[in-house]
Amino acid sequence: MKRLTFLLIIIFTLCVATHAQTTYDLPTKDADAGTIEVYLPKADQANGCAVVLCAGGGMRALAWDSDVKQMAAFLNERGIAAIGLKYHLYTQGPQRGAGGIQMVPMVDVTKFAQFPQADANPMHYPAGDSIIQLAANDAKAAIKFVRQHAKEWKLDEHKIGFLGFSAGGGVAIGATITATDAQERPDFLCTCYGPSLMKVTVPQQAPPLLIMTRAEHPNVAAGLLALFLEWKKAGANAEMHMYSDGRGPYTLMPDTGKTTTEGWSHQLMLWLKAKGFAK
Repeated sequence: MKRLTFLLIIIFTLCVATHAQTTYDLPTKDADAGTIEVYLPKADQANGCAVVLCAGGGMRALAWDSDVKQMAAFLNERGIAAIGLKYHLYTQGPQRGAGGIQMVPMVDVTKFAQFPQADANPMHYPAGDSIIQLAANDAKAAIKFVRQHAKEWKLDEHKIGFLGFSAGGGVAIGATITATDAQERPDFLCTCYGPSLMKVTVPQQAPPLLIMTRAEHPNVAAGLLALFLEWKKAGANAEMHMYSDGRGPYTLMPDTGKTTTEGWSHQLMLWLKAKGFAK
């Protein structure tokens, strides 16, 4: 009996030590509302900060394992709650040819002026723009939902923001610049190789912005440089890191000393701490 009791205690302890995961439907006006998955850190490590993770995937899929699950574990280990957002995606796109999309231009970082108001979306069309707005609405609803549950989840309602990757960065930016309700406005905005997918008008109460990308990433680097400049022209707080050792996306990377990109996650934590969002 004593042995059984001991085993039960061990099992209970392991369950408590594992971060919680719960799924919620977002209360939006859309019939097919987005959902969130909540990953909370251990209670004795929690610092009150929460990051809504907007995964990349070209608005057609979500890189859930790398951009949400792996990042949630990384953040939880550092006392930060992670909220994975499943936002609206394209179900179909326009056809190529007359009246349809053309080949996507390859704009390098020196040609950032080709993206007026930091709009780096190369394929504007009515149905696609509508989905981007729906996705941004999902992101705003996620911020509001997390704030409403801040007390329950042991969060500071003034330390809730976005980390977006690729297209997810565009979704996070779209949510930030279209938020009209203080409850749905993020306290900070971080984007990794994810430029804006719509014209940017920086809000008066713009949150601090952190941008990380590779300098040789076509379209993305130019679009993000344009975004940085829009934030600065508006007098808002912005920081940008351009890494010189690659062209495309990246995920959490081991410390090898062979690239500077691998330090992006450390840079993220330094920034969150310097801005007072994490400890």
